[in-house]
Amino acid sequence: MSTFTINLNQATFATSAPDISKLSADTGIEVAFAGRSNAGKSSALNTLTNQKSLARTSKTPGRTQLINVFDLGNDRRLVDLPGYGFAKVPLAMKQKWQKALGEYLQQRESLKGLVVLMDIRHPLKDLDKDLIYWAAESELPVLVLLTKADKLSQGKRSAEVLKVRKKLAELNADISVQAFSSLKRTGVEQATKVICTWLSDTTVLEDNQ
Repeated sequence: MSTFTINLNQATFATSAPDISKLSADTGIEVAFAGRSNAGKSSALNTLTNQKSLARTSKTPGRTQLINVFDLGNDRRLVDLPGYGFAKVPLAMKQKWQKALGEYLQQRESLKGLVVLMDIRHPLKDLDKDLIYWAAESELPVLVLLTKADKLSQGKRSAEVLKVRKKLAELNADISVQAFSSLKRTGVEQATKVICTWLSDTTVLEDNQ
């Protein structure tokens, strides 16, 4: 069995695609990042890869309109999916993003783990729950990052994490929940460990050979 080390810091921008038909070959392993338009997805990606501008951040929710792919080598990739929910854009454009998001999640064979980002102050909105429930039914492991954890006191933060964990435990699925702050780097080590474990599954490469 071949061994190699996954290093998220090595991520480099590969491509942006409007839908899955424009993505590269569906091989290897991808870990996708999904979340509402204002959940801090781009900031989290930059923090986890220790790069300031790998994913473009914006004060305007809904900036990520394309599927953005970052290459890690060894046929491994991180994927930044279009933000869902609130976005000040025409309905037709919003529906187009949602279609691209849905197609990717349902059809991409190399997707092996899903990172769902939610503002710790407003977790488990309907679209968040829909996404997590779908992943649970599809037996896709999920890492929930409760972002902007620095906005809450330690006690309140712990209470929110516990509440979300308890709610998602009902699904009896492979779901872990973690407080996260890009600003304070809270939860970065734990999140990196989970993501790298997903990316280190060498059986996938062997299956492709």
